[in-house]
Formats: sequence, C-alpha cells, structure tokens
Amino acid sequence: MGPLPLHLLPSTGTVAPDGRLTIGGCDVLQLAERYGTPLFVYDEEHLRARCREAVAAWGDGVAYASKAFLCKAMAALVHDSGMCIDVSTGGELAVCLAAGVPPERLVLHGNNKSLAELTEAVEAGVGRIVVDSFDEIDRLSALAVAGMSARVMVRVTPGVEAHTHEYVMTGQEDTKFGFSIASGAAARAVDQLRRLPEMEVVGIHAHIGSQIFVLASFRKAIEALADFFTPLGLPELCLGGGLGVPYVTGEAAPTIIEWAAAAREACAAAGIPSDTRLTAEPGRAIAAAAAVTLYRVGTVKDLPGIRSYVAVDGGMSDNPRPVLYGSGYEAFLPRSTTADRPRQVRVVGKHCESGDLIVPDACVPADLVVGDILCTPVTGAYGHSMASNYNKVPRPAVLFVAGGHARVVVRRETYDDLLRLDA
Repeated sequence: MGPLPLHLLPSTGTVAPDGRLTIGGCDVLQLAERYGTPLFVYDEEHLRARCREAVAAWGDGVAYASKAFLCKAMAALVHDSGMCIDVSTGGELAVCLAAGVPPERLVLHGNNKSLAELTEAVEAGVGRIVVDSFDEIDRLSALAVAGMSARVMVRVTPGVEAHTHEYVMTGQEDTKFGFSIASGAAARAVDQLRRLPEMEVVGIHAHIGSQIFVLASFRKAIEALADFFTPLGLPELCLGGGLGVPYVTGEAAPTIIEWAAAAREACAAAGIPSDTRLTAEPGRAIAAAAAVTLYRVGTVKDLPGIRSYVAVDGGMSDNPRPVLYGSGYEAFLPRSTTADRPRQVRVVGKHCESGDLIVPDACVPADLVVGDILCTPVTGAYGHSMASNYNKVPRPAVLFVAGGHARVVVRRETYDDLLRLDA
C-alpha cells in the first residue's frame, strides 16, 4: 500500500517534485486533457531500446510478435530498430506491408491460415511461413503445383508445460498449435514438406507459452527439441516468445539478454550445432512496459462494510486481460505518482458486466476523487491489440511520445466509425 514501484513505469518516466508524471518529456496530465481518455501512451525510446536489446541478444532474425501491439507506426519503428516481425493473420500482414516493412523481414504464423492468406504471403515474398497443420501442407502443396515457392518452418510441440496461465500455455501435447514430436506428427510434416519441390524447409519452430518468468521452462523445451531437431540438419531453430514482464509489486522477470544467454547455454549443453541460426519472437517483452493507460474517474461508490468501487471511462473493452486471465495491474494517480496508496478499492469499467474489472484490489491515494486521472502501467501489450467495441464504446487513441513531443499513431474511434460497417 506504499507508492507505486517506479520500475513499472516506461524507461523515460520521470516524476517532478510535485509528483506529476512525465513520459517522453510530456506531462501525462496534459496529454489526458489534450487527447482525452481512455488513452494509451507509449514511450518511443523504451520501445526502441527493447528492440535494440533483442537484436543484440538474439542476432539478426529475431522477430517482434506483432500480436502484442501493432499499428503502422509500431511496425515501422520495429523494422527501423533492426527486428523482423511475426504476423499471424492476413490483417497483420497487410498492416506491416502498408508500413513499408520489406516482406522478407516478415514471418507468417497462425494455426488456421486460409488459402487466401497463404497466397497473399507467398505472392508478397514473406521471409518465413511457419507451418502448423497437415491441412496447411495440403494448401501449400496446391501453391507449389501452381509454381509458387516459399521458405517454411515447421511448428512443433515439445511436450513441455510452461509455468504460466493455462490459456497461454502452447507447448504441451493438448494444444491447437503445431505438430507433436512425441506422436511422430512433426517428423511426418517435415518429410511431406521436403517432398514439395517449391517449398524449402529451413527450420523448426517451437513456442511453449506466454508470461513465463522461469528460464528453466525454456531450457526444458530445448532439451526436448534437441533430439528431434539435430538429426534433421536444418539451419534454423526458433524458440518463439513468452518471456514474462513484471506487472505488479513484487514481480521480477529475466531480461531479454538473460533469456537469450540461457537459451544458448541450453542449446550447447543439448548438442545443438553452434552454427544453428537461433532466433526468438518477443512481443510482450518489447511492448508491455512501454505504455500506460490513462482513464478518468467518473464514479466513486462506497459500500460500507463491503468495498469501494472506482469506475473509469474504459474497462474490459480496452484491457480484457483481467477478465480473460485474472491478470494483475497496479493503479496510481499521475498527479501524485509517488504518494502512498493506503485506500483499497476495486477499479471497474463502464460496461454492463459485473466482471468488468481493471484492478480488482487496487491501492490508491486516500484523496482520489471523481474527475481524477487514474493510470495503469504496463499496458503496452495485449490491451489495444485485444480491444473491442463492446457496448459500442469507441476504442481509445494511441500516442507515441518522445523528446517532449506526442504524436497520434492510432486515432480515437468515433461514433461514425462504429456505424461505418452497418449496411
């Protein structure tokens, strides 16, 4: 119930003597007044620094997992910082191409890629297609017959259960993703793809889950992969993403550098050739801590002997993670960033659901009142990207801030936007 841990703020976050928060040289309260709320504010230098760290740790070929957060400005920033980008739908592919990202710097994922999506990717010349099912191999076979070629990787499930929420575990046997090594499906997939003359198999891909704090989970995955991967003689091994980030007081996570070092050590110990192109796909680790979300408090409802509710002008439509995964967040007032937070409240949204929770057990300053700007940090991943228009609420604007300047990279939706698709 003390002050907000400042390490949860974006890297350029600074607190003035009067307690006001600045990010990227921009006063956060002034941003809320000028651009309205809810509002996503991204620290551009934080994003660039994490991208540079990823390239330094993993080398060329490391890809940003765009599902964490994507818009044209984000795609351009990531590409300019030296990373590739992984996309998992035709829509994500279209955004990256529209941003000017060279197609050879893109990796196409997805457990149910349509023939249209595969055709778009092959025609564009994406760098890698990560194959996920035998049905997809049939679709690629049709493209190969038509004379279309691509470089492909095979996504496998190593049979490893990561220490994370069950909804974001992906490396176990019971999963919709990839080919099982244990059942022999992965070996059959590699064999079938190698028989397609226009498809060049260049590597193996594995991903065990998201929000993983324990490096031993990645080591276990590499141990499980080694006996399958090494005899194939393929040049590339991608370990996917999944590195966790701290969201609340008391959490800590390995750095991207530590993650990569542990992976390389595990590969060496498992006998994976040292000249293997080892890559990864961080998303949350790049974007999450780079942003904060600003809300305006609209209602404070005290229920004596039960709890106090603080309702803000956003909710599950701009951050569904607490509802989906029980994800934790901190809350604070950027007018008094370093103030103690002795008052326990439930921060909720404006949607017609009792489960519309943002921070179920939030600690806030005692003097919080209606009209205050309330801030939740570490909202740069899987907030805006998973946002919806539930209750026909327009999605928030997104700002990039740097050097004392703010730019709108995603404008706030309007009611006209909500009506535009109606027939």
